[in-house]
Amino acid sequence: MNIINTYAQFFNIWVFIAIAIIVILKSSIKSIPQNTAVIVERFGKYNKTMVGGLNFIIPFIDKVAYRQNLKEQAFDVPSQSTITQDNISLIVDGILYLKVIDPYKASYGIDNYIFSVTQLAQTTMRSEIGKLTLDKTFEERATLNVAIVNAINEASSPWGVQVFRYEIKDIEPPRSVLDAMERQMKAEREKRAVILESEGNRQSEINIAEGRKAARVLAAEAERQEQILKAEGEAQALIAISTAQANALSIVGKVASTNDGQNAIQLDLAVKAIAAKQAIAKESSIILLPENSTTPTAIIAEAMSIISQLNKKH
Repeated sequence: MNIINTYAQFFNIWVFIAIAIIVILKSSIKSIPQNTAVIVERFGKYNKTMVGGLNFIIPFIDKVAYRQNLKEQAFDVPSQSTITQDNISLIVDGILYLKVIDPYKASYGIDNYIFSVTQLAQTTMRSEIGKLTLDKTFEERATLNVAIVNAINEASSPWGVQVFRYEIKDIEPPRSVLDAMERQMKAEREKRAVILESEGNRQSEINIAEGRKAARVLAAEAERQEQILKAEGEAQALIAISTAQANALSIVGKVASTNDGQNAIQLDLAVKAIAAKQAIAKESSIILLPENSTTPTAIIAEAMSIISQLNKKH
């Protein structure tokens, strides 16, 4: 019985030792996630910084003092009242994007770097907005954000954190200023509408005037072309008539040089003379005839003598 009890006690001791060893091993092995830094202290003093992966510490001697997130983090900056250069009160809030660069400084350089950076962002924002007028505050948001980031990084360098971006989310002026801005924008829109309408009317009148001018130019050009074509047509007609008359005279001249042609001309003249005197007789009751031209035979003889004289001259 004593032997059994002895073996049982011995077994319990080994079980206790095994459990103690497992507990010690478990507490000495630390698995650190990626983008996480762990500050280890030994007897209350900084010993080392453990990063992502498998790490070891000495149980009961080393202690995990701080755990820092190395990812980029975003924090809201609470709303606050600021005053612009032209004494306009504004309610401004924003958002910070920062990252722990040095886990040692972030752990021992400041008690709470998130609160400190947020407070620094608020004071810097008040200072930067105080340098600008109300209109510039709305127009130069990007410049204002960059100035705030530079000022925060300059002051937070000993804290082991870096601010990458600062964005102003909302700028809320007083109700009276909003009403004045709304009236100003309305007046500006009406002004632009009047200007656009006048520009449209002016352009319309210019287009109409240019259209009328172009129509008159085209009409004058068409009239000129018509006159040119008409003149050319009349010239061509005159040329054709003159050519025909010249050809006719040439043919008559050739025929008149013959005896038969002379007789034909004499006969034609006699017929025309008789026809002319008949026409005169129809229009008037008084007929004046030469003394020796009382008969048609005398008229024909007179015509023949005229033709003979012309032929002699020719």
